[in-house]
Amino acid sequence: MKFFVDTADINEIRDLAATGLLDGVTTNPSLVAKTGKEFVPLIREICAAVPGPVSAEVGATEFEPMLEEGRYLATLAPNIAVKVPLTPAGLKVCKALGGGGTMVNVTLCFSSAQAILAAKAGAAFVSPFVGRLDDIGEDGMGLIAEICQVYMAQGMETEVLVASVRHPRHVVEGARLGAQVATIPPGILRQLFQHPLTDKGLAQFVADWRKSGQKILPAGVEPLKALA
Repeated sequence: MKFFVDTADINEIRDLAATGLLDGVTTNPSLVAKTGKEFVPLIREICAAVPGPVSAEVGATEFEPMLEEGRYLATLAPNIAVKVPLTPAGLKVCKALGGGGTMVNVTLCFSSAQAILAAKAGAAFVSPFVGRLDDIGEDGMGLIAEICQVYMAQGMETEVLVASVRHPRHVVEGARLGAQVATIPPGILRQLFQHPLTDKGLAQFVADWRKSGQKILPAGVEPLKALA
């Protein structure tokens, strides 16, 4: 499964990219607004920080202005994925941009029927919002399972991107069900590292090592110089 971080905070993106675990970034107007930065320069900066797809969302809702914005966004960097809403106009833009070789992320998906339409329109990614479905008492991961099943049965190439992730289990379940991508807020991405038994085990190892009085590096060798 590919990990995209769901943020427009360039410092968070660079920090997570340094782990080698980050495959891309998703942004939206709300996330960009939180940064207080100008949209276009920020998107360019994010694209330079990661090698994988960076979803940049259009602001318009009507077909022609949406298409204009999408075409412009696609010129900002080769790893741009233009993000459009799952509406009739958005799917028309998806078809037009995808046919020209631009990656398109169709967002705000809440049903398998919508996901089928996104795939038929040529979307590179479809983004079902599992957390928002859970919030209203529906089964977000059940939707992921159904979309993955439909896409596999039909040989559809659109990648299922688990969005609106609320906790690590959403990521694990998405991977188990066959979703190719999860877009994860920075805090939740860091939670994937955590387990109390890991912390407990490490503390015990460190304590036992200190008691032994041994050292791995030869005397007089500084740690960083040993790596040179």
